[in-house]
Amino acid sequence: MTYVLGLNAFHADAAASLVKDGELIAAVEEERFRRIKHWGGFPSESIRYCLAEAGISLGDVDHVAVNSDNRANRWRKLAHVLTSGVSPGYVLSRLRQRNERADVAGNLKRDLPEQEFRGTVHAVEHHLCHLASAFLVSPYEEAVAVSVDGFGDFSSAAWGLGKGGNLQVDGRVFFPHSLGVFYEAMTQFIGFPHYGDEYKVMGLAPYGEPRYVEQMKQIVRLKDDGSFALDLRYFRHASGEGANYSVKEGIPSGGRLWSDALTDLLGPARDPAAPLEDRHRDIARSAQVTYENAFFHLLGALHRRYGNDALVLAGGCAYNSVANGKVLERSPFKKLYVQSAGGDAGGAIGAAFATWQKMAGPAAKRRFVMDHSYWGPSATPDQIASAIAARRGDFDTAGCTIERVGDEAALCRRTAQAISEGKVIGWFQGRLEWGPRALGNRSILGDPRRADMKDILNLKIKRRESFRPFAPSILRDAVPDWFETDGDVPFMMQVFKIRAEKRGEIPAVTHVDGTGRLQTVTWAANPRYARLIQSFRDLTGVPIVLNTSFNENEPVVCKPEEAIDCFLRTKMDVLVLGDTFIER
Repeated sequence: MTYVLGLNAFHADAAASLVKDGELIAAVEEERFRRIKHWGGFPSESIRYCLAEAGISLGDVDHVAVNSDNRANRWRKLAHVLTSGVSPGYVLSRLRQRNERADVAGNLKRDLPEQEFRGTVHAVEHHLCHLASAFLVSPYEEAVAVSVDGFGDFSSAAWGLGKGGNLQVDGRVFFPHSLGVFYEAMTQFIGFPHYGDEYKVMGLAPYGEPRYVEQMKQIVRLKDDGSFALDLRYFRHASGEGANYSVKEGIPSGGRLWSDALTDLLGPARDPAAPLEDRHRDIARSAQVTYENAFFHLLGALHRRYGNDALVLAGGCAYNSVANGKVLERSPFKKLYVQSAGGDAGGAIGAAFATWQKMAGPAAKRRFVMDHSYWGPSATPDQIASAIAARRGDFDTAGCTIERVGDEAALCRRTAQAISEGKVIGWFQGRLEWGPRALGNRSILGDPRRADMKDILNLKIKRRESFRPFAPSILRDAVPDWFETDGDVPFMMQVFKIRAEKRGEIPAVTHVDGTGRLQTVTWAANPRYARLIQSFRDLTGVPIVLNTSFNENEPVVCKPEEAIDCFLRTKMDVLVLGDTFIER
């Protein structure tokens, strides 16, 4: 029996996962415990959870694998330092930070002093981890694997061919060229300054026109081999000190990526406090088009190189669900798998599986397929009852009724009825989702038929920009009747066109361009959520519910106590905690 603990540490979206004999046991992001979005540091609480879920101690772990290797691409790093004009002080500071991060055993001893680690630590190159997180858990015996992100271990993209237990890295794009940096710079330029704001550009893009695509061809240049290069005149990151990434008290941040030359090309940047104008919408649309052009240029070249029709994706740019939804349309690939935690958190799984496969040998048969994302903590009925009892006075003050409904079918029918009446539901069930998407276990649910449901949710709970869409969860067998696709999309990582004749029936989940970021729901992966959606279909004829994350400008709720807090401080109408139905 072999346990491998995989970590994403000392970076945004710190996380841990645990693999036992090639099977995933648990995975969770540290932010869910620390309650700070994208928390970065050493994921001690995630480690504790993974060990507890498996019923083991740190002493039972044979290998700890970390998704970063300071030795990777060292000669390219040295050449850049010698030619870029980076100050010696900056280099020494970075080396000190890396030495601290490399001491995994020391961090385990400090943060879990009651447990002893006697195994081996493995540093696994960043993009190999991304590729492994997609291919080694995919349903494909052979596939082209692609990772695209900002930067990790001095490269921003990598690709190769996975076959059986073997995964090779055949090509890379190195620092300072990066599609992730391009998209983040455009995000900042449009006035969204916070780490992880890129999804706002995706949501805003359909409201604009691609008027700046020609100008952006100067920024991102496509190369004959399928790769890409940035015109560094428009960026500040290549000097190292120009856009200094850091994590302070768990909060990741970085300096301005774009240079003043960008304003000469596109006009003035938007102040975050200023209203959005058509020009900003057009820049967002042009940035999305530019990203897609480079992305599909790369995919086309890789398909020609490998001649394989299956593709797996990871890396931060794998969160670009708009581009992902066009892969089968705009590239020659015919099959696609996207890791549910495509960003750096997913590297925890990638590091663990890459290390397991290395220990087992490339001839070892892969047995595990990650076809659902429910790998985080759950709550027992007693824990839920205790959490409710502790807040009974607050529930009474809010005028709530509390009832335990032991029959699942009755619970789902009652919840579906409340959704059909336009009520907003907090839905807390089973194990927490792995990755950034709420997928029916830590979700806020609404009626997709109501044109005003987006406004209701933003007024009562979410308080977010009006241009950002809400997503549909749909029963798998109903997909081709409602969408212009017929595939499995379990992780809400792809956007597809909703059939034109159906858009008027589900306006709350239909974006301005007629698309929806769908999640397909199966009885095998999540039977209770499937039963709820079926109950809603029985009532309304619509096999879809609106699904958004259970949170209010915070990480998705993890524990019953956090779900109760969110319910009570917002204007949510109903909270379903396990088998307990709470209504204002």
